Amino acid sequence: MSAQGHDVTLTDRWAEHIDALKRDGLRTDGVRGERHFGVKALHPHELTGPLECVMIATKSQHSLEALESVLPLFGPDTFVVSYQNGFNEPDLIARLQAAGLGGAERVMGSIPNYGGALVDPGHIEFVHEGPIQLGEMTGERTPRLLELAKCLEALTEVQLSDNIWGQIWAKEVYSAQVVFSALVNAPITESLGNERYARVAGAVVREALEIAEANGIQVEAFDFFDPANYKPGTAQETQKLLDNIAHAIWLLKKDQKPQTHTFKKRGSGIWWDIVYRNRPSEVRSSNGKLIDFGQRVGADTRLNARMCEMIYEIEGGQRELGFHNYDELEQYVQSLGKALP
Repeated sequence: MSAQGHDVTLTDRWAEHIDALKRDGLRTDGVRGERHFGVKALHPHELTGPLECVMIATKSQHSLEALESVLPLFGPDTFVVSYQNGFNEPDLIARLQAAGLGGAERVMGSIPNYGGALVDPGHIEFVHEGPIQLGEMTGERTPRLLELAKCLEALTEVQLSDNIWGQIWAKEVYSAQVVFSALVNAPITESLGNERYARVAGAVVREALEIAEANGIQVEAFDFFDPANYKPGTAQETQKLLDNIAHAIWLLKKDQKPQTHTFKKRGSGIWWDIVYRNRPSEVRSSNGKLIDFGQRVGADTRLNARMCEMIYEIEGGQRELGFHNYDELEQYVQSLGKALP
């Protein structure tokens, strides 16, 4: 967006990152090759208002802190975009309401379905291509929605949604298998790419989809994911699901050229946090909230809850990454009678 002349300011509480952006600009590598961008970057205390569009692109557990840092800079037309994974929008709306700054009409939801990693200060790795879903939380097609979509098209395809909450749920339902892939320190081709393990992941996602349906959510399909495939009733339908998972892996890998770039991020963002960053992932604030939604309406959340507990144990040093986690979860799926046909 900066390269195309849009007025974009980057800010982060990670001072070294902002210092690097100020000094050297932003360096990216990965699927689009080595690139360099001159960008405007400011430390949070250097920002001035009123702000126009505030795009929060943090891990989901830091959403409210990020919003809090810019609340004093809100003007009458400032709006917020949750440019993240996770169920962040209700919390953002509630915080704005508490501050007397409005509510849902101030918030836009999005799903960035491309992949990347912040490797070092001023250095981002572009891991895979993908579109952006974008929509107002009110479901309206507003002028600001259309304007922001046009700006974001500088990066990739933007798909407008009249049911962005359903899109967000879809990403969180789908991401149950992403959490599953982070139980091992191995590339996705050895986790979800293994038919035996993909069957376990499929059972986890099916339960997550049932949680969404119990909450009355219309779960929307997107490029990587069609919810209709995750309720197989026959062996043939299970095979269709496994083929769908294999196709999703292909989509994630198709633009990578290993002969020209050795990717540092070889797994999900959850894997990246656990293995590369050595910090807690966003599972508690994304998939953990999925479980909370399920428990509120009496849905069966046992399989997803056990998987998340395994992640928490890994983060806390009580469990090792490894394929033994898949063996354990596979046995649990069978004990619950939730194995796919």
